[in-house]
Amino acid sequence: MNERRSALKLIAAAAGASALPGLARAQGGAPLKVGFVYVSPIGDAGWTFQHELGRREIVKAFGPKIETRFVESVPEGADAERVIREMAQSGHGLVFATSFGYMNYVERVARAFPKTAFLHATGYKTGKNMGVYNARFYEGRYLNGVIAGYMTKSNVLGYVGAFPIPEVLQGINAFARGARSVNPNAEVRVIWVNSWYDPGKEREAANTLLAQNADIVTHHTDSTAVVQAAEERGKWAFGYHSDMSKYGPKAHLTATTHHWGNFYHQTVEQVLAGNWQPPRLWGGMKDGMVKLAPLGPAVPPEVRAKIEKLEADMVAGALHAFAGPVVDQDGKTRHANGPMSDDALGKMDYFVQGVASRLPKR
Repeated sequence: MNERRSALKLIAAAAGASALPGLARAQGGAPLKVGFVYVSPIGDAGWTFQHELGRREIVKAFGPKIETRFVESVPEGADAERVIREMAQSGHGLVFATSFGYMNYVERVARAFPKTAFLHATGYKTGKNMGVYNARFYEGRYLNGVIAGYMTKSNVLGYVGAFPIPEVLQGINAFARGARSVNPNAEVRVIWVNSWYDPGKEREAANTLLAQNADIVTHHTDSTAVVQAAEERGKWAFGYHSDMSKYGPKAHLTATTHHWGNFYHQTVEQVLAGNWQPPRLWGGMKDGMVKLAPLGPAVPPEVRAKIEKLEADMVAGALHAFAGPVVDQDGKTRHANGPMSDDALGKMDYFVQGVASRLPKR
């Protein structure tokens, strides 16, 4: 089964058999208007860039059948609702809102425009004309952690985080579990920047972690600043969202990369055909939505072989980043046996053993 068919299978399973009646779509040969709302600048690497690559794929695939529009650097607040609402008002039959903090605004606008299809990335709220989609970022993070566990000399690994929400905690915890699976002395230190995209804060956080003896750093933020900081200081780094090797030719070990094009393609096909239903999609490595960038030259051959085997096991379902026991940093067992359920993953609000930092108090 190729990646496109695999993604389609997931969407169909989540959507159900019947189409959404009255959904807005192209009529009389007019193109379907498709909108994208981006939280950060497009640039040439990072979260928004990967979504933009998906948009470009559907432009190429559908040609005059669709007309796309994007708005970049939209904050997660009233501006987001304004942009999403304006897209619906201007006849966009399909709107992709690509950041977690857009969720409540998408939900509000979706209720007001029941004939428009809305898709929200990384959230959990759905509606009659609002679906959600996400990638299992934690799968790549676990494999990054294994590499880090093998290669660290100081046993201190640095992680720059955006916000302490489940999707970010999953990544941090998977990274720690991967590292600890091969190096029980490894520890992960986390600094929060409270922003998805702030290169200045990201760089400052990375430099602080490097000053605390971290010899490998990574990030759940949108810019390339962490990789660049590692390159400048002669340390190693993992990119995120995109292959960031050109920003750190010596530092870049690999990256967890995310791929949205197949999902966007299938969604447009369904809306054009009039059989779209709001999905609840969470795709991973086996679906082609999460991949590792090429391993950098610093990664030893034996580690490459190990990662190839683990990646194959993950794709086959034989390896899960959160197979029990999952124990938090206070020694409490959070999950005893077998793979952790998606529901439990979606509620993750703790650090696992191996993370030295503490979560901010609410």
